[in-house]
Amino acid sequence: MSDAASRPMTRLDAFLALCNARFREFYRESEVVFWSFIFPVVVAVGLGIAFRNRPVEVLSVAVVEGPEAEAVARTLAAAPALQAKTMSAEDAARGLRMGRVALVVVPGRDAATYRLDPSRPESVLARARADDALQRAAGRADPLPTRAEEVHEPGARYIDFLIPGIIGMNLMGGGMWGMGFNLVDMRIKRLLKRLIATPMRRGDFMLAQMATRVLFMFVEVTFVLVFGHLAFGVPIRGSWLAIYGVGALGAFAFAGLGLLVACRAQRIEAVMGLMNVAMVPMWVCSGIFFSADRFPDAVQPLIRALPLTALNDALRAVILEGASLAAQSRSLLVVGLWGLVSFVVGLRFFRWS
Repeated sequence: MSDAASRPMTRLDAFLALCNARFREFYRESEVVFWSFIFPVVVAVGLGIAFRNRPVEVLSVAVVEGPEAEAVARTLAAAPALQAKTMSAEDAARGLRMGRVALVVVPGRDAATYRLDPSRPESVLARARADDALQRAAGRADPLPTRAEEVHEPGARYIDFLIPGIIGMNLMGGGMWGMGFNLVDMRIKRLLKRLIATPMRRGDFMLAQMATRVLFMFVEVTFVLVFGHLAFGVPIRGSWLAIYGVGALGAFAFAGLGLLVACRAQRIEAVMGLMNVAMVPMWVCSGIFFSADRFPDAVQPLIRALPLTALNDALRAVILEGASLAAQSRSLLVVGLWGLVSFVVGLRFFRWS
């Protein structure tokens, strides 16, 4: 018998065995692999194509028939990014209702009337373009010359904003579902009850579960970030060490939240409901697909206190701006506190049977 087989198992050996068991469970669950690797890429590709750099959109404008209609239509047709056509009042109104035209112009001898839906951004933009063209044709001269410079620099595009948000979303989903769902499934199958009958330390078991989440983070973050860089040219201005440091803290925090959510649940339906209650507000408010600054100032303190908001802010600062970990200490403190408190409380009230 070899020395390795004959010596007693140490606490570290037991911890590594628990980590190895969790790794094997992960790769045997095809749906987990899909949500961890394939789903983020599908989202990035879809939104990256939808919000890619496109030429200026040409907006359709209807000019209501009348004595001045032909002159107004020619003026608007000559303006950049406008397409004007003369219609009857009834056809123009129908076109506006159906979204076929963005703006209806009713010419008059002394004034022009604009009909539009102010809730449609394209209608507001068409009104501004049409009014500018008509005012210039009437002799308006701008006292201040201006010029426009288009910016397409990597780091300032929507896809550059999106990729770090997808990484944060992936860490949240993987941490909470990978931890919480797995623990409830083990509780239902009575596996937890069998484990506590062994000499295993309960804290070691939970730490092994969270440690595997942190290790999975390296693969998940690298996969999404390298894909974004190769497919869309997303810049990586920060150090990989800082990026992994932020990701590891995020993985730890959301694994802790997964433990907290699953600590008492005894049915899959119950933990799924609790997961959605915890995750949906962060999906909406934490700046995955659009900036969290769009929400009113009154709720900003609550939004900034969410772990995913702090994680996304830190990821974007490190990846896109090359910020150091020290510069993101406040955001990292928020993420770390969520993880630590969740882990301690979840372990304290965890139900093993």
